[in-house]
Amino acid sequence: MSENKNNPAIAGSLVLVVLLWGGNNVSTKWLVGDWPPVFTGMTRFLFAGVILLGVLRFTTLLGKFQTLNATQHRQLWLRGGLGLAAYTVTFCWALKLTAASHVALYIGASPIWALLVEQRPQKNWSSVRRYAAAFLALTGVLVLFWPALKNSSFNLAGECCGLGSSLFWANYNHQSRILARTIHGVEVAANSMWMSGVWLLPVALIEIFHHGLVVDTPHLGIQSLAIIFGGVVPYALWNSSLRHWPTSRVMLFNNLIPISTTTWAHFVLREEITSTFCAAMILIVAGVAIGQMDWAKIFKQPESF
Repeated sequence: MSENKNNPAIAGSLVLVVLLWGGNNVSTKWLVGDWPPVFTGMTRFLFAGVILLGVLRFTTLLGKFQTLNATQHRQLWLRGGLGLAAYTVTFCWALKLTAASHVALYIGASPIWALLVEQRPQKNWSSVRRYAAAFLALTGVLVLFWPALKNSSFNLAGECCGLGSSLFWANYNHQSRILARTIHGVEVAANSMWMSGVWLLPVALIEIFHHGLVVDTPHLGIQSLAIIFGGVVPYALWNSSLRHWPTSRVMLFNNLIPISTTTWAHFVLREEITSTFCAAMILIVAGVAIGQMDWAKIFKQPESF
């Protein structure tokens, strides 16, 4: 079957990924209302990583399993596992302290921070595009922060954790790209997941000791569904799409996750869609879109000036 005939199926799978990750964000928001935040993220990534690694080890659905050497294991612990652990802490605390839609929007801005890390200011259209995108995204972040600075009913700590999770997510993706030079991409993700769980295990145990843990069917059921449908399934679909489409084309669907999360949160958690959020979303989505554009080709100008 040709690539063109596969395109509708690939696009459909990516739309499903967006819906699943939006639902995953909302389920995490619900869980951290009763569960310790770090424990919630730790268990999710630990079990999802083990399952994903098992699928990769004993099947060929996600590609060929790669035996790693000591240096690669060490790099996975320090770059992948530790980077994902830092993201997990800030992400789960952000969901506990502020709206799920806000957190998703911060994550939606993460590609901009990655663009800034990859290139310093230069005299060319690519640099102008990157920094114009960063300015719009940063303006959107400030719009989200403004009510928290003016109104005590908004949780400033939650917004700071949301911004931190965006920065740590960009860092994790940057580290993953470095690791993927010598390690299969799915193997990077699977190992990073369970390793991040191990990094966070002591903190999670301390949380349980001080705050306890609600153990009942609804919480265990939602967490189990999130592990499978928020971790294993969407990542497998995402990776499969990357095998058929260019990375830049697949990443465009990442920009839909804030909209998916907001929709889930509005109907499931009854979160209000505010004018502040809408303004911030327009600015951040515009920044991400501009970051993907090639101005030199659009305006038919030389790259340097």
